[in-house]
Amino acid sequence: MQGSPVPNEHETVGAYALGILDDAEATAFEAHLATCEWCAQQLDELAGMEPMLAALADLPGTGTPALGESLSAKPSPRVVEKLVDEVAERRARKRRRNFYMVAAAGALIISGPFVAVAASGGGDEGGGGGGADRTLAANPAKEAFDQASDKIMATDPGTRVTATVALEKKLWGTETALELKNVKGEQKCSLIAVGKNGERETVTSWSVPGEGYGLPDATSDKAKQPLYVQGGAAFQPNEIDHFQVMTFDGKLLVEVDA
Repeated sequence: MQGSPVPNEHETVGAYALGILDDAEATAFEAHLATCEWCAQQLDELAGMEPMLAALADLPGTGTPALGESLSAKPSPRVVEKLVDEVAERRARKRRRNFYMVAAAGALIISGPFVAVAASGGGDEGGGGGGADRTLAANPAKEAFDQASDKIMATDPGTRVTATVALEKKLWGTETALELKNVKGEQKCSLIAVGKNGERETVTSWSVPGEGYGLPDATSDKAKQPLYVQGGAAFQPNEIDHFQVMTFDGKLLVEVDA
């Protein structure tokens, strides 16, 4: 076979040996291989070259027919040239794909979803309230809460904790955004959805630091700000009876009727 011309319809054997055909192309070639003795012989010869072909695919620069021919003398020159071309093209596609991925990552860094807002300094970081503006990342949970149109609220007469739950119907259930005020720390809490069927589902959980959240008489601006957290429940909104804000040790802070 060496030195004889390779029919064009059989040249796919090189790409098949390299494993660079897609599923449809590989299936079509295997159907051809079942009836083609010539391709079967060529594939047997190329099987011994697999480690060297893999090394060739990883070499820097562009593969050349001369380099391919130096790896083995068994396949015909046109087969070797075809194999090297396939390797070079695969490496070129890989370089283009990597370039596009890097470019996309750069675009996200430059103009991605990071949003900045201006907020008053408030003087909680030492000193006497200089009033300098700070740049802070927007809170996605607060944005979701502000944008929601369906909100329910309650204040517990004993704990004085106020919870407002924003609801949005989804195909998978109910998306929630919680605003929590007048809660003191340190403690760990959960928002629990209670269904009309009595089932209970934890929507989200969080930790309250020692300074607390949403305390109007707090000494720091940070502690005066409410807590905003997001979560989701498998219940549809019309399947929920009420929500509970519970501590991890079982204390009910506030209950909100749905």
